[in-house]
Amino acid sequence: MLVISTFIDHEKNMSNQSTHSSASLSFAKGVIARLALWPALRIAVQNSWGGPDSTRKRTWMASVIVDTFEEHSTPPDAEYIEEMLLQIMDDEFETVIEDASAESVAKDITKLWKDIHLGDLAGLQHLEQQADAISDRPIAVQAGPSGGLDTDSGEEEGDWVSDDEVGHGSDHAPDLQPPGVDEDGFTTVRSKYSKHR
Repeated sequence: MLVISTFIDHEKNMSNQSTHSSASLSFAKGVIARLALWPALRIAVQNSWGGPDSTRKRTWMASVIVDTFEEHSTPPDAEYIEEMLLQIMDDEFETVIEDASAESVAKDITKLWKDIHLGDLAGLQHLEQQADAISDRPIAVQAGPSGGLDTDSGEEEGDWVSDDEVGHGSDHAPDLQPPGVDEDGFTTVRSKYSKHR
């Protein structure tokens, strides 16, 4: 009887590990897709504001976010993830975000974590579809009438799902100030946000 009980416990542990591993993989895919949809990050990668490793830095950013959720017993909140996004954009891409798009991305990521761990993969599937649809589409960046940068990603308002689902329309076009290039060749974008350390 003890042998059977031990075997059942072992099977439950293996099943729990498999479920956890599957959820982790799904979450990682969702984070990668959500970052790929973030216009500010797309512009930074497209223009190599993070240097020749800009694409790799985007992947690294996703892994840092996933690790943050995996390593904490209590998942971080959206504000914590927003601060992390702003800091990485500043440190790795020499870019300071002026609009509220980092907040939107952070909210989507924290919601995605909750949904996936509740077994709801609809948000993940939607994000992956959106990311696939724009994967090869560059964002046109030009000086706007106020001196800021306008972007045209070819996306129409309404492409994003509602606030109750994953994805927000508020980050459709990032509100960036014109970039300046310093003596090292790094592009900076000024913002109303203070530097987060």
